[in-house]
Amino acid sequence: MHSPVRQQSPRAGREGDVLAVASQSGPAVAFYDASCDRHLGTTEVPAQPHELCFDPAQRLLWCSSTYRSGAYHANTGRSTELTAIDPDTRRIVEVVDLAPEHAPHGLALDAARGRLHVSVEGAADRPGGVVVIDTATRRPVGRIGTGAPGPHWFAVDPTGRTGYAANKEAPFVSVVDLERGALTGKVAVPGSEGLAVSADGAHVFVAAPYAGAAEGRTPGIRVIDTGTLSVTAVLPTEHVVMPVHLTSTGALLTGEVRTQPGSGRQVPGRLTVFSAATRERLGEVEVGPMPLTIRSSPDGRLAYVACVVSSTVHVIDLETLHTLTRLHIASHGEPGAHGLAYIPRPA
Repeated sequence: MHSPVRQQSPRAGREGDVLAVASQSGPAVAFYDASCDRHLGTTEVPAQPHELCFDPAQRLLWCSSTYRSGAYHANTGRSTELTAIDPDTRRIVEVVDLAPEHAPHGLALDAARGRLHVSVEGAADRPGGVVVIDTATRRPVGRIGTGAPGPHWFAVDPTGRTGYAANKEAPFVSVVDLERGALTGKVAVPGSEGLAVSADGAHVFVAAPYAGAAEGRTPGIRVIDTGTLSVTAVLPTEHVVMPVHLTSTGALLTGEVRTQPGSGRQVPGRLTVFSAATRERLGEVEVGPMPLTIRSSPDGRLAYVACVVSSTVHVIDLETLHTLTRLHIASHGEPGAHGLAYIPRPA
């Protein structure tokens, strides 16, 4: 359904909370008051910021810079930087250079162990993998190969012992043992985009197929049983899905990417909502062209959808599936809004 835009209003109980948005072409991270959407400031970062991840223990916002310019398979060079930002002062604490690792993208935090997992693309001498960062020292302490050249998104299960990497072209999701630091399994899927692990760790929800290989394949969400490491169900969608996110209340949020038939031009995308428990389709709402990242508020009542082509972030009431507002992110006429992070106010 297409939901009308409602008048923006403050959101009770969110005073002091902040939404951070990475603008891919900024290159910058913009900060907004989560209670009223007021712009608080912007921090310039190295070129092509893609994803964001907030570490509440260290109270740091991590930002991955993936390419010098361009996009996956169409770039002028791969970046090597991770930027650590103090979200309260909006100042850069440190730029961590991962060289010779390059194209850092997916960020997954294991707060209990103080580890940040960063997906990196492969090179002639090594496959793609996951670099493990000690969040206290902000230094790499390990690397785990994923057996594929282009791991893009990464997710960690609730125990912190197992990680899952989505691989765009490779026909499998990589399963890694984070304690042993080893690739332990591959689950067959037809190329994958975003992914999320259920709260009990029993299932992984994976967007597949990869947008570049969707012809003739049913788009949707592959449901992986982590006990058998097999796909047990497919939640069908009308269009290819890129981002996947699970809320604290068990809603499975997916971003469908829609193009104009014949021209391939990006047209408004769609946030489609499922129940992770029952797999029931709960509804949908139109968003901007090419949704790339989805996050939610800690209480699971609000969704934030970053759409890179329109450089907008759509704030959506998940109880009514109404759009509350659209944030317009500075992008200089190029692809813009990408990574998102919700930052609760200091305790």
